[in-house]
Amino acid sequence: MNSHPAAAAVRFDSAALTAAIAAIGRCAKECKQAGQAIDPAIDLVREHRLGAVRVPVPEGGGGFSMRQFFAMLMALADADADVAHILRAHYWFVEERLRSTNREERARWLKRVVAGEIFGNAITEIGGSAAVGTWVFDTKLTPTDGGHVLNGKKYYCTGSRYSDWVFVYAATPSGTSACALVPVNREGVSFEPDDWDGMGQRLTGSGTGTFTNVRVAPDEVVLTTVESEGGAAVQHASDPYLVGQFVQLFLTAVIAGIMRSVVSDAVAHVRKRGRTYSHASAEKAADDPLLQAVIGEIASQAFAAEALILAAADAQDAALATIEHGAADFELTHRASLLAAQAKVIIDELAPRAATQLFDVGGSSAVKRSEDLDRHWRNARTIASHNPTAYKARAIGDYLLNGTLLSTNGFF
Repeated sequence: MNSHPAAAAVRFDSAALTAAIAAIGRCAKECKQAGQAIDPAIDLVREHRLGAVRVPVPEGGGGFSMRQFFAMLMALADADADVAHILRAHYWFVEERLRSTNREERARWLKRVVAGEIFGNAITEIGGSAAVGTWVFDTKLTPTDGGHVLNGKKYYCTGSRYSDWVFVYAATPSGTSACALVPVNREGVSFEPDDWDGMGQRLTGSGTGTFTNVRVAPDEVVLTTVESEGGAAVQHASDPYLVGQFVQLFLTAVIAGIMRSVVSDAVAHVRKRGRTYSHASAEKAADDPLLQAVIGEIASQAFAAEALILAAADAQDAALATIEHGAADFELTHRASLLAAQAKVIIDELAPRAATQLFDVGGSSAVKRSEDLDRHWRNARTIASHNPTAYKARAIGDYLLNGTLLSTNGFF
């Protein structure tokens, strides 16, 4: 387990937060330019306790609301999209612990979060016949004397190779699913360092995780976020929506952060252009009304994306404010999921357009490999492909026309 110096989580709208995000972005850029992994940037996340921003202030965290969290996330994605994406599973883990009615378990794991430790995931499996989102696993968690043993293989383990802990979803002998939390350096745990072959988000560590006879202590198995007084697992109707709306809006917010980067890169590229075409509308590129209009369109699209994210985040704040005994108001929770889905439908269309328009202001120099401007399109398109937009749009239409509730799984 990594050892981290004592520090407090940064507060929202502070100079410390701005400085931390800027330092993480610089570090990630330097690593990439040197052809190295971005572990040092993730160490800065630990150092500045960005993983604890949603933990209440009295418990050592930053006390961010959902609106503040997603505003921070977009800024982090602007600084480096890989770093922001890496932390998705971690922040989901934190949200689950914040809603847990098991006070002892909640305190135990949030203490680690406040200490700077990062949690990754191992959920998805490929090759089987079960549809995505059915939570049917071939990975097994088998009881043994004094605990459990974990065996299986997972894919798309985004962020886990950078983490301190990994939460692994597996099947139990009784046919239910359970979540095992194990340190990434425990015997039998391994992650392929570079077998993610996607065209974008190249350094998110979204590769294969293998678990071979991994020992799991009894208190490293988490069954649910909500328990009855007798300790039995309880699921409220709003629970799946609380999961899905957060983890899906997270991805869309990273895309919105990428769009912010597109704006700054477009502006910087036009400003540094030393010459233009003889048939251009102005002698200086920055004075060209055609280029000015394109940049205005790109900036407006980025603004619209950020506004959609914050509106959906406000809806999540409203739903979470109603939680009592582990249950949230169903109508408000469903509405938050609806807004997250609507934000994705629009932003998935805006982002590739903005990333393509970037090349309309650059001329031939914009396509140089050294400029790496194509990364924005590749990264945004990769993230958007996590969940097909068409399924979201259809579900929204079915709800509005027929009152059919949105899907209740975290992949929606």
